Amino acid sequence: MNEKSCSFHSKEELRDGQSERVSAGYSSSYDKDKSVLAFRGIPISELKNHGILQALTTEANEWEPRVVSTEVVRAQEAWEAVDTIQPETGSQASSEQPGQLISFSEALQHFQTVDLSSFKKRIQPTIRRTGLAALRHYLFGPPKLHQRLREERDLVLTIAQCGLDSQDPVHGRVLQTIYKKLTGSKFDCALHGDHWEDLGFQGANPATDLRGAGFLALLHLLYLVMDSKTLLMAQEIFRLSRHHIQQFPFCLMSVNITHIAIQALREECLSRECNRQQKVIPVVNSFYAATFLHLAHVWRTQRKTISDSGFVLKELEVLAKKSPRRLLKTLELYLARVSKGQASLLGAQKCYGPEAPPFKDLTFTGVSHGCSILAPTSWGFLL
Repeated sequence: MNEKSCSFHSKEELRDGQSERVSAGYSSSYDKDKSVLAFRGIPISELKNHGILQALTTEANEWEPRVVSTEVVRAQEAWEAVDTIQPETGSQASSEQPGQLISFSEALQHFQTVDLSSFKKRIQPTIRRTGLAALRHYLFGPPKLHQRLREERDLVLTIAQCGLDSQDPVHGRVLQTIYKKLTGSKFDCALHGDHWEDLGFQGANPATDLRGAGFLALLHLLYLVMDSKTLLMAQEIFRLSRHHIQQFPFCLMSVNITHIAIQALREECLSRECNRQQKVIPVVNSFYAATFLHLAHVWRTQRKTISDSGFVLKELEVLAKKSPRRLLKTLELYLARVSKGQASLLGAQKCYGPEAPPFKDLTFTGVSHGCSILAPTSWGFLL
């Protein structure tokens, strides 16, 4: 069985020794779900060959992800006893509880209990300002984060320095949960494989796309798919990302939005809201979700394509840092309407044609067509 994908074979194929690879871990019920559109344009894996994903690819950071190749071995005699496909990392299974989803709170608790001192040394909690910039920020900038909240802020920034370790069972469960919730699959999948490109990573190894946002990027995806209030939104954005014209790499775009959230936190753009709620992590999570929602709205209503991604992200970063409360209010209104069945990001699943904006009282910043992709150095993914 190919170690790069979750493969399902009939007994006849096993007897004949065939090794044909099939779709990455999708259950038959998922294949029949017409609400999830398949790529009909250029595959994400091919876009990187043309330099299209340059603006979405983060630069190398201080840490190097440590990921071990996945090897899945199944004997023909044991096939009938297998209920789920459980990939292995070396000689260790990728999950202590195969098939069990992991909640955001459980994953967060893992990072609260392990030793992160080596990663914490790398963080810069706030942006260093000098001269007039420092004076302007002191006089007119946002308030400083309350002292009692700074440890929670530092934890967020520390997690953003941690890489993906496929030998850690919790890390593996986070990946498995994201995969299952987005695809509808009931099966575990390999931690390496082409199926991750189907979710919008740039390659077969998700770890290579996390530089600049670290494991916080995966925690944000986990939050998005495991919170009942945002799951529908996540699924709708995922469908939009697979549109045959407006396709974009879902997970890679999410990593970029996590990076915006990190920068907003360090620049104290979120301090006022954190002080008001007396929390940091929930505010950062909501800010991430609200920013992703706004990107999806702009992408759909302004008919953006992957060639517009650099400019869209840059405009998004400016807006998010300038008006975080406005974005959070947009998310609050959207989720309230979704809970009542009154709002849908994709409407009647049409990406073109006249459509009313979701909220009459909110105006979204426009982005013009034809802007060239920003190079990674221009986008500046450095923590």
